[in-house]
Amino acid sequence: MVGLITAIILIPLLGAAAVCVWPPTSAGAATGSLRNGRPIALMFTIISAGSAVALWRNFDVTATGLQFVERHAWIPAINAEYLVGVDGLSLLLVLLTSLIIPFALLAQPAPDGSRAFYATILIMQSALYGTFTAQNFVLWFLFYEMSLVPGFLLIKIWGGENRDRAATKFFLYTFLGSVSMLLSFLGIYLAKGTFDFAALASLGKTGLLSGNLAWVAFAGIFLGFAVKVPLFPFHTWLPDAYQTAPTGVSMVLTGVLSKMGVYGFVRLLLPLFPNEIRVVGPWLLALVVCSIVFAPLAAWAQRDLKRMVAYLSINHLGYCMLALFSLAASPAIAAGIDAHAALSGVFMQIFNHGITAATLFYFVGLLEQRRGLRGIDDFGGLMQRTPLLCGWMSVAMFSSLGLPGLNGFIGEFLIFKSSFAMSAVFTGIAVIGLLVTAIVFMRAMQSLFSGPLAESCSALPDLLRSEQLIVVPVALLMFAIGVAPQFVFNIFNTTVVHMARLLG
Repeated sequence: MVGLITAIILIPLLGAAAVCVWPPTSAGAATGSLRNGRPIALMFTIISAGSAVALWRNFDVTATGLQFVERHAWIPAINAEYLVGVDGLSLLLVLLTSLIIPFALLAQPAPDGSRAFYATILIMQSALYGTFTAQNFVLWFLFYEMSLVPGFLLIKIWGGENRDRAATKFFLYTFLGSVSMLLSFLGIYLAKGTFDFAALASLGKTGLLSGNLAWVAFAGIFLGFAVKVPLFPFHTWLPDAYQTAPTGVSMVLTGVLSKMGVYGFVRLLLPLFPNEIRVVGPWLLALVVCSIVFAPLAAWAQRDLKRMVAYLSINHLGYCMLALFSLAASPAIAAGIDAHAALSGVFMQIFNHGITAATLFYFVGLLEQRRGLRGIDDFGGLMQRTPLLCGWMSVAMFSSLGLPGLNGFIGEFLIFKSSFAMSAVFTGIAVIGLLVTAIVFMRAMQSLFSGPLAESCSALPDLLRSEQLIVVPVALLMFAIGVAPQFVFNIFNTTVVHMARLLG
């Protein structure tokens, strides 16, 4: 019998096949509604999202450890199993994936009307579900790499200007990072004889490896995840990829795909190599501070709105890494404060950034659809012509800034509160990034919304009814999390306690 997690993974794959082979009806052939497969893709994403909600409804928030575990022999010769399960962190990311993928499909039709576009996104959705639920390295790595190929194709085939260069850069960076991670885990397997995440985490408490082998394995795994987040200086692929990708693809890349790197740090690197992280902690924190400070400075210099939001995405994920590395590098200090606040802040920031960043890309896409351009200087005085668009876009911007009452405030507050106690100097420098981010957004709002109405914008339509039906529920979710976040905290509270004990 197929378990619920396996069903969630398989449904998008079945949807991808259905999109490719489903014959259009006579009415659909005439109108094009079914010809490109968008309704079919939406149907299967909604079914998988419903399954994810069922997983959430049946999830025991008081239980410790994995739930809904499915374990089957797969490749006994190398101790590789089909082992999937969810804890609070995995469930949170499964729910995030179930929210962002339909949002992205609704945001933009296939650039060329191709069914292959929707099938590729559904394959990526399946890979993301597998990545966040697999508990054996071989299975996890299969899903992890399975998400790389659709991402490359979506940029390479349906991207904009300079898509060949952006897609190649994306592939090379992430592929080389994956190879280094694979070689590291092969070394770990030869030394310990297991690929099971729980077993490796138990061994990591007393030192997974020793000597130079430990440092080589640590460096390889760190490189793989640092590229995926990305951390400075491994970030240079991201602005090109996000800028070139179609709007819906950029929403998936920033909303979910980038979370694979943070998830890998939490799930693998920190539990497996606590001693190594403690030694190089100050250097890692220096890289994080560079990501937090330099990224908004780079965003400040951009004239392309999509590229600006891409750089700010690096900055916001840097907050997560600040708390994680502060916690791992200062366990003695962390033991004397509420370390749970640091991990709770990271988990909330992962979820909230996914929603907010995807929404910002959605609005940039709307501006580009209306104007044919997306430069910050191509607009002006939009508040006079499109007040609804400006108002709801401002909500997303204020959420990204961490304004109290919106979802972005919760995670950022917890992260900086705990990080100041563990590494005050690095956190104090990182606050500069918050200031520059605010300046970048205020400048963008002033240029886009204020001043006299640009002549080229005099005929731009305001938010259509269909667009309001897409963006208003997402914006209301931002308010709901900002005002009453406990329903999100309940998902991962027990996991936070367990991980804090593990890292301690």
